[in-house]
Amino acid sequence: MNYVISLGGSIIVPDRPDVKFLAKFRKLILTFVQKGNVFFLVCGGGAPTRVYQNAAQQITKVSSEDLDWLGIAPTKVNAELLRVIFRKQTSAFVNSNPTIKLSKLEKINIYSGWKPGWSTDYDAVQIAKTYGIKTVINLSNIDYVYDSDPKENKKAKKIKHMSWAQFRKMFGHRWHPGANVPFDPVGARLAQQEGIAVVILSGKNFLNTKKFLAGKNFEGTVIG
Repeated sequence: MNYVISLGGSIIVPDRPDVKFLAKFRKLILTFVQKGNVFFLVCGGGAPTRVYQNAAQQITKVSSEDLDWLGIAPTKVNAELLRVIFRKQTSAFVNSNPTIKLSKLEKINIYSGWKPGWSTDYDAVQIAKTYGIKTVINLSNIDYVYDSDPKENKKAKKIKHMSWAQFRKMFGHRWHPGANVPFDPVGARLAQQEGIAVVILSGKNFLNTKKFLAGKNFEGTVIG
């Protein structure tokens, strides 16, 4: 099977590269590569994104487009890190344009951010569209979509399945640089248009991700 994973920068670089996470993630992906599966990994920016965006905003007025460019730069570094640790299974370069169909697929195909106006979640959905893949896996630091912020509301309820219409009603339709939402609203719109589902999983729950990849019961939210 072909899998598209939007890998949240918050779990790649929560403050600095999370070596333990990356080592376990590498082992998990290689286990499924050995079974003949192909992966598209799209890397988010993580903590450096907000550090650079905040620095710029403290000095001068910054446009949304330039904030996005600042956010895209760390995704390129993170993607290079993934490229190096998967060196034998991927190409010698990082991809960025998700609309171009690669002439040769590697076992693992690694992407950075692309353009302003959306996050790498959108890029992941665009890759799915390009290759006719109907599900995107979103690995981040949340385990479910909730009906309210669980950090502020201890009674927040997990949502196991929701439509794109419900998701977009809850989280809006526009992208804001540095936005903290379960999935990029621009990517959500494209996923809805193309009939692509997104599965929200906790990136650090490796057993749960393994269950999903193996087609077993898992903990997480299915959108779409």
